[in-house]
Amino acid sequence: MPIRPLSSLCLAFLLAACGGSDKPATAAGPGQLFTAPNAWTRPVDQAALHPQSAAMMARLVSDGGFGGGRFQVDFSLTVLEATGATPQVDLVQGAGYYTPDCDTPARVPLPTGGALEGEAGYGCASGGDCHLLVVDRAAGKLYETWQANLLGPTQLASTCTVVWNLARSYPADLRGQQCTSADAAGLPIAPLLFSADEVAAGSIDHAVRFILPNGRMRAGVFVAPATHAGAPSGAADALPYGSRLRLRAGYPVASLSPAAQVVARALQKYGMILADGGTIALTARDDRFTTRKWSDVGFTSGSLFAITAADFEVVETTSPVALTYACARNGL
Repeated sequence: MPIRPLSSLCLAFLLAACGGSDKPATAAGPGQLFTAPNAWTRPVDQAALHPQSAAMMARLVSDGGFGGGRFQVDFSLTVLEATGATPQVDLVQGAGYYTPDCDTPARVPLPTGGALEGEAGYGCASGGDCHLLVVDRAAGKLYETWQANLLGPTQLASTCTVVWNLARSYPADLRGQQCTSADAAGLPIAPLLFSADEVAAGSIDHAVRFILPNGRMRAGVFVAPATHAGAPSGAADALPYGSRLRLRAGYPVASLSPAAQVVARALQKYGMILADGGTIALTARDDRFTTRKWSDVGFTSGSLFAITAADFEVVETTSPVALTYACARNGL
């Protein structure tokens, strides 16, 4: 459980750190965050189908499809942008900090006026995942923290913080086999989120993060590009963590709204990667810190409801890896 913030922290002298500033942080712009190619930037529109694609998708349909039985979009995750002038705070490892899976940077950037996932500022008051996602383009780093929580003006608690190198093409085992990250699958989060800026620009040039209820994912295994799994408990013919799905080529994309068409085309070309357990299928960026807003482009949490689990197919992957949770870092 994350440490809860004290209400007295958000006094006037801490407004900037707690998110009370009237000058919000900026967010990473549209397009791919990594300057090097990686699994999530590889098109899969011509990739071979998984031999068990039909069986796995039939299982998902039989289990009820996506969480809640609909292809819904969650907008709670923010992606903030740091520069060399961005304030930094000391990282405090909370109880149960994941080692060796997660990194141990001494300090992390905390953009003025920013916010955690699902929060108004940097205090984790809701008891949720409270992800902190910060891109520092100049330094070539992406900081991703799970269960972040501001303890004071110079300290941030975390249960897992990972620092990704934006200039690196990561190997198949990413940072190490059986190793988690700020996301259960061991993947980075920010480069798999799509934004209102990308939709407004008319192109999403990367795979998209998606999630399923634990009972609809195959128990005890994962496949690349995942290196880890949370608590999957589904049948032997269910989708494993890390599965990559693509929207079938013949789907009537033109029947969707213009904004939804942009997302659908990305799902056909780059697909979506199973990264975590939960109810809401797709994850997009919160628009509090983006240039364009979701209302600007006419996109809502229900804009993709016409798309069902039966409209997807599974791209061929590596053989399943038995889940042991025994992280072996590869030095990255």
